[in-house]
Amino acid sequence: MARLKQLSCFWYLLAFAGLCFLESHNSVTAEDVLPSKLSQNVGAPTLKFLYCYSCGYRKTFDQYVTIIQQKYPFIVIDGQNYDPPGFNMYLARLIGIVKMVVIVCILGAINIFEYINQPQPSWWIWCTENKLYACMMLFFVCNIIEGQLIQSGAFEISLNDVPVWSKLETGRIPQPAELFQIIENHMQFTDSKIELNNGFAK
Repeated sequence: MARLKQLSCFWYLLAFAGLCFLESHNSVTAEDVLPSKLSQNVGAPTLKFLYCYSCGYRKTFDQYVTIIQQKYPFIVIDGQNYDPPGFNMYLARLIGIVKMVVIVCILGAINIFEYINQPQPSWWIWCTENKLYACMMLFFVCNIIEGQLIQSGAFEISLNDVPVWSKLETGRIPQPAELFQIIENHMQFTDSKIELNNGFAK
């Protein structure tokens, strides 16, 4: 009986470790940065993307990186998840913390209602008796809620810290030809400013 209990605890801990791995994989997107071969080059043009990871725009970002580096190999490309401002981001993080605390309590069969002098409800008893199913269900439901809270729909682009495209304002992602034209115009404008500053007319 003792060995059966040990095996049961082992599987619960293994399941919890798997959930923690999934959680850490999802949370990486908050500081998700694509390294560039030219990231150490001082003075190289920098194209920055802030995109909504939960909207599935990471794949679109990767495609843009490929086509931009083929045409402009000297441009440094930086990509990060767009953290929406306001209450939603804090609420999503709070739900994530509460989710992991509740999962630990379920796996450890901890009666959290004892600490607030309340009788243990039937749904909590069910959770502690069906640990694996309850934890998986809690994990995925909370992840859906968190994803909805931080779903911004953003695909914001800036070149050398100058905003050049905003999906939040235009309602769409730019076509590659449009982005190429924006880059060309920006580079020509920058070159013109440099020449004028040196006293030469373009």
